[in-house]
Amino acid sequence: MSEPTPTSADGTPTDGTRPDGNSADDGEHVGSGLEAEKARRLGRVAALRESGDEPYPYRFDRSHTLAELRSGWGELEPGIETDDAVTIAGRIMLKRDSGKLVFATIRDRSGEVQLFVSKAELGDDAFAGAKALDLGDWVGVSGTVMTTRKGELSVKPVGEAGVRLLAKAIRPMPDKWHGLTDTDTRFRQRYADLIINDEARRHFEIRHETVASIRQTLAVHGYVEVETPVLHPEVGGAHARPFVTHHNTLDMDLYLRIAVELYLKRLIVGGMERVYEIARTFRNEGISTRHNPEFTMMELYQAFGDWTDMMDITEELVTTAARDALGTTIVEIRGEAVDLADPWPRKRMIDFASEGAGAALHPSMPLADARRVADEHGAAYDEHWGSGRVIEAIFEAVAEDGVVRPTFVTGHPVEISPLARVDRHDPFLTERFELFVDGRELANGYSELNDPVEQRARFEEEQAAKEAGDSEAGSVDEDYLRALEYGMPPTGGLGIGIDRLAMLLAGVDSIKEVVLFPTLRPEAP
Repeated sequence: MSEPTPTSADGTPTDGTRPDGNSADDGEHVGSGLEAEKARRLGRVAALRESGDEPYPYRFDRSHTLAELRSGWGELEPGIETDDAVTIAGRIMLKRDSGKLVFATIRDRSGEVQLFVSKAELGDDAFAGAKALDLGDWVGVSGTVMTTRKGELSVKPVGEAGVRLLAKAIRPMPDKWHGLTDTDTRFRQRYADLIINDEARRHFEIRHETVASIRQTLAVHGYVEVETPVLHPEVGGAHARPFVTHHNTLDMDLYLRIAVELYLKRLIVGGMERVYEIARTFRNEGISTRHNPEFTMMELYQAFGDWTDMMDITEELVTTAARDALGTTIVEIRGEAVDLADPWPRKRMIDFASEGAGAALHPSMPLADARRVADEHGAAYDEHWGSGRVIEAIFEAVAEDGVVRPTFVTGHPVEISPLARVDRHDPFLTERFELFVDGRELANGYSELNDPVEQRARFEEEQAAKEAGDSEAGSVDEDYLRALEYGMPPTGGLGIGIDRLAMLLAGVDSIKEVVLFPTLRPEAP
């Protein structure tokens, strides 16, 4: 029994060939070579149809995923041929022709397995059809389980229907070993990236497991998952520039939500007590390694709690998600192993900013003094900002990037926290925190403002700032104020950026690595 060409640890043939017998190249066929290859494959589709075969059948029933196959037969000794019949399916990732044998590797979402395709088992016509398959083709296989002499778990197709084409790949895959080296192409063609990039697939497995963990943890604590509107008549819940759209029937402008806060707190007023939403959210802002115009937030609200409860549940959600997604609470940040299970320090924003700037800072200080410190440290500010917002800019300039380990930055100025309660010990600050990790804000929470009179005053300040030219300021939401007038109990609120949490757990530096289809500039013609 002959076996495939020897391969290295990553699956690359050691004789310098690709498993389909072609010389390895640097990527996808280009120019006329690509068009010629597509034409050849399209010709194969036409030939199959002329012979009465359908290259794109409607369905295929399998008995096992490839992970289930390995779980059931992974302990077979080398050189064993069983009579155990299985039906599996997957994409052809590797293929090697050895005369009367064809060796191929197929992959489904759960794993990979080798096919041991024998002319003696299939017959001349079926074997010729198997030999004509290309890398990237989807196939269904009916056969028996075996291992090669070297112990490779395999399936040996049996009979004329032993290998069935399920979908012909017209465009050849990018090279298995070099992959898509251009990051812009990877993000534009995520489908191709996922086919060949094990690491990319793992990033999204981590993201999925993270979200599933959050849902499970919140269910244990009695939170109810809800859905609130994406189209808002008023902009609120955060400082951000919105996307604007128009509803023709109602003849009114609406805004894609920048946050779900005000609707979730309406539900607290209604007596739901513990609610959360994992929400697609939109902000008409820049694109960077940390920002995508549409992103995913988890927001929750808990009646009868305050910001200390929110800090506690933030730690629980993040550390539990790490255990569930990674099997450990230890992550690597800037080359250093950090245990998320260690206690997270708490430190006021004004203290971070004061230490970084070498000057005592407080929102009660004269605006001219705050601007002078900002100028000294290159912190940009707008003319209509007060001292509190200028101090936030100073914090961002002198301290934010240095917050590497998980840290609760607390006590934000009232000016930048229109929905948070005033600190019970300092009227210029609020009971608000942001979780920073690796210089990035990961979560935001506070004791919720539930006084409708004070909330109206805050809204009116926001409206004035908006009219003065602040495109990120909110407006007066009369319906939300009416809800507060019915009475909202003491409440704690929290928002966690799902994309940034996935970045932390996946160990990546760009948000595009954890967003399946990030927003990009149009392709050049």
